[in-house]
Amino acid sequence: MKRGSVIGNVAKDLGLQTGALTNRRPRIDTDGPEKRYCDVNLNNGELIVADRIDREGLCGEKASCILKQELVLENPLELHRVSLHIQDINDNAPQFNEKIISLEIQESAVRGARFVLEEAHDADVGQNAVQQYSLERNDHFILAVDRNKIELVLDKELDREKYKEINVLLTALDGGSPQRSGTVVIHVSVLDANDNAPVFSQEVYKASLPEDSPLDTLVVTVSAADADEGLNGDVTYDFGHVSDEVRKIFSIDRKSGELVLIGSVDYESTSSYEIRVKAKDGLGLSSYAKVIISVTDVNDNAPVINV
Repeated sequence: MKRGSVIGNVAKDLGLQTGALTNRRPRIDTDGPEKRYCDVNLNNGELIVADRIDREGLCGEKASCILKQELVLENPLELHRVSLHIQDINDNAPQFNEKIISLEIQESAVRGARFVLEEAHDADVGQNAVQQYSLERNDHFILAVDRNKIELVLDKELDREKYKEINVLLTALDGGSPQRSGTVVIHVSVLDANDNAPVFSQEVYKASLPEDSPLDTLVVTVSAADADEGLNGDVTYDFGHVSDEVRKIFSIDRKSGELVLIGSVDYESTSSYEIRVKAKDGLGLSSYAKVIISVTDVNDNAPVINV
Protein backbone atom coordinates (compact mmCIF):
# COMPACT_ATOMS: atom_id res chain seq x y z
CA MET A 1 0.00 0.00 0.00
CA LYS A 2 1.13 3.55 -0.70
CA ARG A 3 1.87 6.21 1.91
CA GLY A 4 -1.26 7.99 3.11
CA SER A 5 -3.61 5.07 2.45
CA VAL A 6 -6.25 4.65 5.15
CA ILE A 7 -6.12 1.35 7.06
CA GLY A 8 -8.75 1.95 9.76
CA ASN A 9 -9.89 4.38 12.44
CA VAL A 10 -8.54 4.03 15.99
CA ALA A 11 -10.96 6.63 17.38
CA LYS A 12 -13.95 4.55 16.29
CA ASP A 13 -12.37 1.25 17.35
CA LEU A 14 -11.53 2.59 20.84
CA GLY A 15 -14.69 4.69 21.27
CA LEU A 16 -12.80 7.98 21.45
CA GLN A 17 -14.17 11.39 20.52
CA THR A 18 -12.13 12.88 17.69
CA GLY A 19 -11.94 16.18 19.58
CA ALA A 20 -10.13 14.46 22.44
CA LEU A 21 -7.42 12.89 20.27
CA THR A 22 -4.99 15.78 20.61
CA ASN A 23 -5.06 15.60 24.41
CA ARG A 24 -4.69 11.79 24.41
CA ARG A 25 -1.60 12.16 22.16
CA PRO A 26 -1.88 8.84 20.26
CA ARG A 27 1.20 7.55 18.46
CA ILE A 28 2.49 4.36 16.89
CA ASP A 29 5.51 2.88 18.64
CA THR A 30 7.90 0.21 17.37
CA ASP A 31 10.53 -2.04 18.94
CA GLY A 32 14.10 -0.94 18.34
CA PRO A 33 15.09 -0.22 14.73
CA GLU A 34 11.87 -1.56 13.19
CA LYS A 35 10.10 0.69 10.70
CA ARG A 36 6.96 2.54 11.70
CA TYR A 37 4.57 1.47 8.97
CA CYS A 38 1.50 3.38 10.12
CA ASP A 39 0.55 6.61 11.87
CA VAL A 40 -2.51 8.27 13.40
CA ASN A 41 -4.25 11.30 11.90
CA LEU A 42 -5.00 13.45 14.97
CA ASN A 43 -7.83 15.28 13.18
CA ASN A 44 -10.07 12.27 12.58
CA GLY A 45 -8.40 9.23 14.19
CA GLU A 46 -7.66 7.49 10.90
CA LEU A 47 -4.85 4.95 10.92
CA ILE A 48 -2.83 5.69 7.78
CA VAL A 49 0.16 4.14 6.02
CA ALA A 50 3.36 5.98 6.99
CA ASP A 51 5.79 3.86 4.99
CA ARG A 52 5.24 1.65 1.94
CA ILE A 53 3.93 -1.78 2.95
CA ASP A 54 5.45 -4.41 0.68
CA ARG A 55 4.38 -8.02 1.25
CA GLU A 56 7.36 -9.37 -0.68
CA GLY A 57 9.72 -7.71 1.79
CA LEU A 58 7.71 -8.38 4.96
CA CYS A 59 6.30 -11.87 4.38
CA GLY A 60 8.89 -13.48 2.11
CA GLU A 61 7.48 -16.66 0.55
CA LYS A 62 4.27 -16.52 2.60
CA ALA A 63 1.07 -15.36 0.88
CA SER A 64 0.16 -13.34 3.97
CA CYS A 65 1.53 -12.43 7.37
CA ILE A 66 0.72 -10.32 10.43
CA LEU A 67 2.51 -7.00 10.99
CA LYS A 68 2.26 -5.92 14.63
CA GLN A 69 2.57 -2.28 15.76
CA GLU A 70 1.95 -0.67 19.17
CA LEU A 71 -0.59 2.14 19.60
CA VAL A 72 0.31 4.33 22.59
CA LEU A 73 -2.13 6.80 24.19
CA GLU A 74 0.00 9.00 26.44
CA ASN A 75 -2.60 10.91 28.48
CA PRO A 76 -3.61 8.81 30.36
CA LEU A 77 -1.26 6.00 29.36
CA GLU A 78 -2.83 3.14 27.40
CA LEU A 79 -1.21 0.53 25.18
CA HIS A 80 -2.99 -1.23 22.34
CA ARG A 81 -1.67 -3.81 19.87
CA VAL A 82 -2.38 -3.03 16.20
CA SER A 83 -2.24 -6.14 14.01
CA LEU A 84 -2.14 -5.57 10.25
CA HIS A 85 -2.96 -8.56 8.04
CA ILE A 86 -0.68 -8.20 4.99
CA GLN A 87 -1.98 -9.99 1.89
CA ASP A 88 -0.45 -10.48 -1.53
CA ILE A 89 -1.69 -8.60 -4.59
CA ASN A 90 -0.59 -9.23 -8.15
CA ASP A 91 1.84 -6.32 -8.40
CA ASN A 92 4.76 -8.16 -9.99
CA ALA A 93 5.09 -9.66 -13.47
CA PRO A 94 7.03 -12.88 -14.11
CA GLN A 95 10.67 -12.25 -15.00
CA PHE A 96 13.38 -14.35 -16.58
CA ASN A 97 16.94 -14.09 -15.33
CA GLU A 98 18.26 -13.27 -18.80
CA LYS A 99 16.87 -11.45 -21.84
CA ILE A 100 18.01 -14.24 -24.16
CA ILE A 101 18.34 -17.98 -23.52
CA SER A 102 21.07 -19.23 -25.86
CA LEU A 103 21.14 -22.88 -26.90
CA GLU A 104 23.46 -24.67 -29.28
CA ILE A 105 21.89 -27.81 -30.74
CA GLN A 106 23.48 -30.31 -33.10
CA GLU A 107 21.60 -30.78 -36.34
CA SER A 108 21.91 -34.51 -35.63
CA ALA A 109 19.66 -34.15 -32.57
CA VAL A 110 16.77 -36.60 -32.79
CA ARG A 111 13.09 -35.78 -32.58
CA GLY A 112 12.04 -35.76 -28.94
CA ALA A 113 15.37 -34.41 -27.67
CA ARG A 114 14.81 -32.22 -24.62
CA PHE A 115 16.63 -29.11 -23.44
CA VAL A 116 16.09 -27.74 -19.93
CA LEU A 117 15.14 -24.06 -19.77
CA GLU A 118 15.53 -21.72 -16.84
CA GLU A 119 12.24 -20.95 -15.16
CA ALA A 120 10.76 -17.50 -14.73
CA HIS A 121 10.50 -15.98 -11.26
CA ASP A 122 7.62 -13.96 -9.83
CA ALA A 123 8.00 -12.08 -6.55
CA ASP A 124 4.30 -12.72 -5.87
CA VAL A 125 3.16 -16.03 -4.41
CA GLY A 126 0.28 -18.48 -4.71
CA GLN A 127 -2.10 -17.85 -7.59
CA ASN A 128 -0.29 -14.59 -8.35
CA ALA A 129 2.98 -16.43 -9.06
CA VAL A 130 3.90 -18.10 -12.38
CA GLN A 131 1.17 -20.55 -13.39
CA GLN A 132 1.86 -21.44 -17.01
CA TYR A 133 4.19 -21.07 -19.99
CA SER A 134 3.52 -20.76 -23.70
CA LEU A 135 5.84 -21.06 -26.69
CA GLU A 136 5.50 -19.05 -29.88
CA ARG A 137 4.31 -21.21 -32.78
CA ASN A 138 7.27 -22.47 -34.82
CA ASP A 139 8.28 -25.35 -37.12
CA HIS A 140 10.68 -27.25 -34.86
CA PHE A 141 9.98 -26.99 -31.14
CA ILE A 142 7.23 -27.55 -28.59
CA LEU A 143 7.20 -26.98 -24.84
CA ALA A 144 7.04 -29.58 -22.05
CA VAL A 145 6.21 -28.29 -18.57
CA ASP A 146 5.92 -30.13 -15.27
CA ARG A 147 6.10 -29.04 -11.64
CA ASN A 148 9.89 -29.28 -11.46
CA LYS A 149 11.14 -28.00 -14.81
CA ILE A 150 10.35 -26.66 -18.27
CA GLU A 151 11.94 -28.15 -21.38
CA LEU A 152 12.21 -27.22 -25.03
CA VAL A 153 11.38 -30.36 -27.02
CA LEU A 154 12.55 -30.94 -30.59
CA ASP A 155 9.43 -31.85 -32.56
CA LYS A 156 10.95 -31.73 -36.07
CA GLU A 157 14.57 -32.54 -36.90
CA LEU A 158 16.89 -29.65 -37.72
CA ASP A 159 18.68 -28.96 -40.99
CA ARG A 160 21.62 -26.57 -40.67
CA GLU A 161 21.67 -26.01 -44.42
CA LYS A 162 18.21 -24.42 -44.11
CA TYR A 163 18.42 -22.74 -40.70
CA LYS A 164 21.64 -21.92 -38.88
CA GLU A 165 19.74 -19.98 -36.21
CA ILE A 166 16.18 -20.12 -34.86
CA ASN A 167 14.50 -17.63 -32.50
CA VAL A 168 11.31 -18.44 -30.59
CA LEU A 169 9.55 -16.45 -27.88
CA LEU A 170 8.81 -18.05 -24.50
CA THR A 171 6.11 -16.41 -22.35
CA ALA A 172 5.51 -16.95 -18.63
CA LEU A 173 2.06 -16.04 -17.28
CA ASP A 174 0.87 -15.67 -13.70
CA GLY A 175 -2.61 -16.45 -12.39
CA GLY A 176 -3.51 -13.01 -11.10
CA SER A 177 -6.22 -10.66 -12.26
CA PRO A 178 -5.36 -8.81 -14.35
CA GLN A 179 -2.92 -11.41 -15.59
CA ARG A 180 0.73 -10.38 -15.94
CA SER A 181 3.37 -11.93 -18.17
CA GLY A 182 7.07 -11.91 -18.95
CA THR A 183 8.94 -13.04 -22.06
CA VAL A 184 12.36 -14.25 -23.09
CA VAL A 185 13.81 -15.04 -26.52
CA ILE A 186 15.18 -18.55 -27.00
CA HIS A 187 18.03 -18.29 -29.51
CA VAL A 188 18.98 -21.66 -31.01
CA SER A 189 22.24 -22.02 -32.92
CA VAL A 190 22.20 -25.16 -35.07
CA LEU A 191 25.61 -26.86 -35.03
CA ASP A 192 27.20 -29.16 -37.78
CA ALA A 193 28.11 -32.95 -31.44
CA ASN A 194 27.86 -31.77 -27.75
CA ASP A 195 25.44 -34.47 -26.61
CA ASN A 196 25.89 -34.49 -22.84
CA ALA A 197 24.79 -31.91 -20.30
CA PRO A 198 26.70 -31.56 -17.02
CA VAL A 199 25.46 -33.83 -14.21
CA PHE A 200 25.66 -32.66 -10.61
CA SER A 201 27.04 -35.09 -8.04
CA GLN A 202 23.90 -34.41 -5.97
CA GLU A 203 20.45 -33.07 -6.77
CA VAL A 204 20.31 -31.32 -3.40
CA TYR A 205 23.25 -29.97 -1.38
CA LYS A 206 22.71 -29.17 2.30
CA ALA A 207 24.91 -27.01 4.50
CA SER A 208 24.78 -25.53 8.00
CA LEU A 209 26.05 -21.98 8.59
CA PRO A 210 26.37 -20.31 12.04
CA GLU A 211 24.96 -16.80 11.92
CA ASP A 212 28.25 -15.32 13.24
CA SER A 213 30.35 -16.84 10.42
CA PRO A 214 33.02 -14.45 9.09
CA LEU A 215 33.12 -13.23 5.51
CA ASP A 216 34.76 -15.58 3.00
CA THR A 217 33.53 -18.64 4.89
CA LEU A 218 33.25 -21.61 2.51
CA VAL A 219 29.63 -22.76 2.81
CA VAL A 220 29.53 -25.68 0.37
CA THR A 221 31.15 -26.84 -2.88
CA VAL A 222 28.95 -28.03 -5.72
CA SER A 223 30.38 -30.15 -8.52
CA ALA A 224 29.17 -31.44 -11.85
CA ALA A 225 30.78 -33.69 -14.45
CA ASP A 226 30.31 -33.65 -18.21
CA ALA A 227 30.95 -36.78 -20.27
CA ASP A 228 31.99 -34.73 -23.30
CA GLU A 229 35.59 -33.74 -24.00
CA GLY A 230 37.28 -30.43 -24.68
CA LEU A 231 35.14 -27.31 -24.78
CA ASN A 232 32.00 -29.44 -24.68
CA GLY A 233 32.98 -30.80 -21.28
CA ASP A 234 34.28 -27.55 -19.75
CA VAL A 235 31.88 -26.94 -16.84
CA THR A 236 31.28 -23.54 -15.25
CA TYR A 237 28.99 -22.69 -12.35
CA ASP A 238 26.57 -19.85 -11.66
CA PHE A 239 23.43 -19.11 -9.72
CA GLY A 240 20.08 -19.86 -11.28
CA HIS A 241 17.35 -17.28 -10.76
CA VAL A 242 18.00 -15.92 -7.26
CA SER A 243 17.10 -12.64 -5.58
CA ASP A 244 19.45 -9.66 -5.38
CA GLU A 245 19.54 -10.21 -1.60
CA VAL A 246 21.00 -13.71 -2.05
CA ARG A 247 23.64 -12.38 -4.46
CA LYS A 248 24.67 -9.82 -1.81
CA ILE A 249 25.15 -12.59 0.78
CA PHE A 250 26.65 -15.46 -1.25
CA SER A 251 28.92 -15.83 -4.27
CA ILE A 252 29.81 -18.88 -6.34
CA ASP A 253 33.15 -19.46 -8.05
CA ARG A 254 32.56 -20.12 -11.75
CA LYS A 255 35.39 -22.66 -11.97
CA SER A 256 35.50 -24.43 -8.60
CA GLY A 257 31.82 -24.34 -7.64
CA GLU A 258 32.69 -23.03 -4.17
CA LEU A 259 29.80 -21.13 -2.59
CA VAL A 260 31.23 -18.48 -0.25
CA LEU A 261 29.72 -16.09 2.30
CA ILE A 262 30.22 -12.45 1.23
CA GLY A 263 27.58 -10.78 3.43
CA SER A 264 26.08 -11.18 6.88
CA VAL A 265 23.36 -13.66 7.86
CA ASP A 266 20.96 -13.36 10.79
CA TYR A 267 19.06 -16.36 12.14
CA GLU A 268 16.32 -14.12 13.57
CA SER A 269 15.76 -12.57 10.13
CA THR A 270 16.18 -15.58 7.81
CA SER A 271 16.79 -19.08 9.15
CA SER A 272 17.35 -20.82 5.82
CA TYR A 273 18.18 -20.14 2.17
CA GLU A 274 17.19 -22.26 -0.82
CA ILE A 275 19.42 -21.45 -3.78
CA ARG A 276 19.26 -22.79 -7.33
CA VAL A 277 22.69 -23.34 -8.93
CA LYS A 278 23.51 -24.00 -12.56
CA ALA A 279 26.27 -26.00 -14.23
CA LYS A 280 26.87 -25.13 -17.88
CA ASP A 281 29.24 -26.69 -20.38
CA GLY A 282 31.22 -24.88 -23.06
CA LEU A 283 28.46 -25.00 -25.66
CA GLY A 284 25.51 -24.05 -23.51
CA LEU A 285 24.01 -27.29 -22.20
CA SER A 286 23.11 -26.83 -18.55
CA SER A 287 21.64 -28.58 -15.54
CA TYR A 288 20.48 -27.41 -12.14
CA ALA A 289 20.78 -28.42 -8.51
CA LYS A 290 19.45 -27.03 -5.25
CA VAL A 291 21.48 -25.76 -2.29
CA ILE A 292 19.72 -25.56 1.09
CA ILE A 293 21.61 -23.51 3.69
CA SER A 294 20.38 -23.69 7.29
CA VAL A 295 21.46 -20.70 9.40
CA THR A 296 22.13 -21.78 12.98
CA ASP A 297 21.44 -19.54 15.95
CA VAL A 298 24.11 -18.14 18.25
CA ASN A 299 23.49 -16.31 21.49
CA ASP A 300 23.78 -12.77 20.10
CA ASN A 301 20.66 -11.13 21.55
CA ALA A 302 20.24 -9.96 25.14
CA PRO A 303 16.82 -10.37 26.81
CA VAL A 304 14.45 -7.44 26.30
CA ILE A 305 11.93 -6.43 28.96
CA ASN A 306 8.97 -4.35 27.81
CA VAL A 307 7.29 -2.31 30.55
